[in-house]
Amino acid sequence: MTKIAASIEISPKQAVESPDLEGLFPSGTRVYITDVGTDTAETLTAGAKRVGDMGYTAVPHFASRRLTTKEALETRIKMMTQEAGVTDVLVIGGGLEKEAGEFDATMKVLETGYFDKYGVKHMGVAGHPEGSPDFSDEVAIEALKMKQGFNNRSDIELRIVTQFGFDADKFINWANGLSAHGIDLPVHLGVAGPAKITTLIKFAAMCGVGNSLSFLKKRGGAIMTMAAGFDPDEIVNPIEENALSGNSAIKQIHVFPFGGMKKSTEWLKERGSW
Repeated sequence: MTKIAASIEISPKQAVESPDLEGLFPSGTRVYITDVGTDTAETLTAGAKRVGDMGYTAVPHFASRRLTTKEALETRIKMMTQEAGVTDVLVIGGGLEKEAGEFDATMKVLETGYFDKYGVKHMGVAGHPEGSPDFSDEVAIEALKMKQGFNNRSDIELRIVTQFGFDADKFINWANGLSAHGIDLPVHLGVAGPAKITTLIKFAAMCGVGNSLSFLKKRGGAIMTMAAGFDPDEIVNPIEENALSGNSAIKQIHVFPFGGMKKSTEWLKERGSW
């Protein structure tokens, strides 16, 4: 039976140092490398190069509000593409209340033209199926409309990569409702990999998806979930069914391995996504 494909994300430290990466994921898997603002461009580039050298597709994050100057941005893109062979990136807002430099929104980063200039071919942009504490749903849709416009006039192929959550129906309806706004970008829905519920509570609070976690805990099997840990298939199975129906904006899942990348890898292999 066909299964939905999956990407995964790791930290720069894991990208540079982890002895477990070699052969852990299927060849060509998109491996996103996070940017929380504490790593240098050199470290992020080294991580992307190592991931690429292992046969994966390195997808480094560019967190717009954490970026400083146009010059620094161009230097980093040039390093990523020329030294690490990067052709795929994720450009997100970055979540800071006050931007660190010249960029207060993703579109300002895209409009520099640097990603086109240095040969980036694929790009993920952020989606928020349950909304965001930082802006309204209307603002989020308008931002996606602008990114759709960028996709239409650029050689870069855009996709939407969402925050994780636990309400599958809500995620499915959000993804398939984008077309009503003139947005036809493919959607990669974020899901949490297997993890302890206490770990998920911590990350949900950090990432602003508390409403979704409340939904999970209110489900009929919540007590078992709390005791046994989180089973992602409860969320992924209906998403997969919709994605494979032939008439869905959802093209794959993006896994946040809060319980560890080995545990997420084992789960993805067991369910047949990898």
